[in-house]
Amino acid sequence: SKILIASVDLGCSEEVLTIVAMLSAQNIFFRPREKQAEADQKHARFFQPEGDHLTLLAVYTAWKNNKFSNPWCHENFIHARSMRRAQDVRTQLVSIMDRYKLDLVSCGRNLNKARMAICSGYFMFSARKDPQ
Repeated sequence: SKILIASVDLGCSEEVLTIVAMLSAQNIFFRPREKQAEADQKHARFFQPEGDHLTLLAVYTAWKNNKFSNPWCHENFIHARSMRRAQDVRTQLVSIMDRYKLDLVSCGRNLNKARMAICSGYFMFSARKDPQ
């Protein structure tokens, strides 16, 4: 919840809503034994060097751009059921945000804002390396 509140302040609530919803879904990627290399190649298209959270955002965005297509999921070795679950969770989160009159704002390509919101929510789970 802290991540969502921070995302409103940072102006990236659309992206963070999607990331949180994707985190609630089970594993979205699948890798059949007979097509492991092909699956890895398809999954690599979504890879974001900034981290898994943004990779999940890239997958959802691509799925959305393809009109939430089940065949698209199958072609890209993505579990359509998990994506639908994430879509349902996202819809629920949007309604909660609306109920509390929190703005839904996109940060566009400035995903550093989304990363900052995520870090603010996970701050308690961070650590500092002891120099010794």
